Amino acid sequence: MDTKETVLKILQEIRPDIAFETETKLIDDGILDSFDIVSIVGDLNNEFEIEISVDELVPENFNTLQAITDLVEKMVQD
Repeated sequence: MDTKETVLKILQEIRPDIAFETETKLIDDGILDSFDIVSIVGDLNNEFEIEISVDELVPENFNTLQAITDLVEKMVQD
């Protein structure tokens, strides 16, 4: 399973009601709330053995599936 598939699986487990493959404003449109973000960050940290810091908790990093995947891939490489 590649990174994007794993991220999508985590997102779908937390919010199965959202079409993550097509949404482009998850944060800007208020689709994900702060509780969702906390859950997502915790699961991503555990799954990929990374530590997403407060500095990375900006809308640009969480508005799309691709943005979240890019953040995870960057963190895994660092």
